[in-house]
Amino acid sequence: MTSKEKILSLLIKNADGFISGEEMAKTLQISRAAVWKSVKALRSDGYVIDAVTNKGYRLGEENDIITPELIAANLQNDIEVLCYPTIDSTNNEAKRLISSGKNNVFLVTADEQTSGRGRQGKSFYSPALTGVYMTLVLHPMSSLGNTVSATTAAAVAVCRAVERLTDKKPQIKWVNDVYLGGKKICGILTEAITDFETQTVTSVVIGVGMNIRTVHFPSDVENAASLNAQVKRSVLIAAIADELCRVASSPASEFIDYYRTHSMIIGEKINFIKDRVVTPATAVAIDENGGLTVRLESGELTTLTSGEISIRRI
Repeated sequence: MTSKEKILSLLIKNADGFISGEEMAKTLQISRAAVWKSVKALRSDGYVIDAVTNKGYRLGEENDIITPELIAANLQNDIEVLCYPTIDSTNNEAKRLISSGKNNVFLVTADEQTSGRGRQGKSFYSPALTGVYMTLVLHPMSSLGNTVSATTAAAVAVCRAVERLTDKKPQIKWVNDVYLGGKKICGILTEAITDFETQTVTSVVIGVGMNIRTVHFPSDVENAASLNAQVKRSVLIAAIADELCRVASSPASEFIDYYRTHSMIIGEKINFIKDRVVTPATAVAIDENGGLTVRLESGELTTLTSGEISIRRI
């Protein structure tokens, strides 16, 4: 851990009161100047740190901090929690941990991603402290042929968590992008780790990236918005993880109606992209497994189980 991370850890542990710079320096065996420099760096990162003469420093109540302890306190399921200040991608880290032999149910979160990933090889903008960037790893040991689409289930889990904690009414753009007011606030990337000899899914990696208070987006990020709700990230992360555990262990029949009622595309004119071919169609229905039934311009009905779609605005 860097000095900045150690100072932040001390401030979190002493969240109910002040801790002097001298005490922090002594505890961490660093200079007072190093303490001051770390506090300044934390403030530059967006943390609110109060300072009072003869008392020291403390975290302001308005901070929205994620730690394993804060997330675990809000979890209903037994999930190991790992938190990082900055990481390339929570999905990448989850897969690295699986490769190293980790086989329990665990959750990876980060304040910032430097290489956040989305579906179809797209990137996901993940600035520090303004979003939820998390990956839950489950180990279903299920037959590849019987595995319910984790992407469909994940979209339901995210929307349920948001509705439970806020007054927002999110919608789903097939397969699993979450929208609010016609703009994307959340992307989901699910990846399966498989044993091809036994045709078994040994691990499912479910990544969720949600804009909570992000205001400024890069010019190449189109139609994006934020949740803008009064909810702590640690509470929302725990709620999403619990909902993911619930839907992952449920048959599709228990959540597919919810998915349908939250779909924003039924009846809409769309383009779907498959094998790099763009085809116009009309979205007709969501089938029992989360597939999208569309009507082609010829009148023929077909069901999509993968691919990318966009709504055609007239």
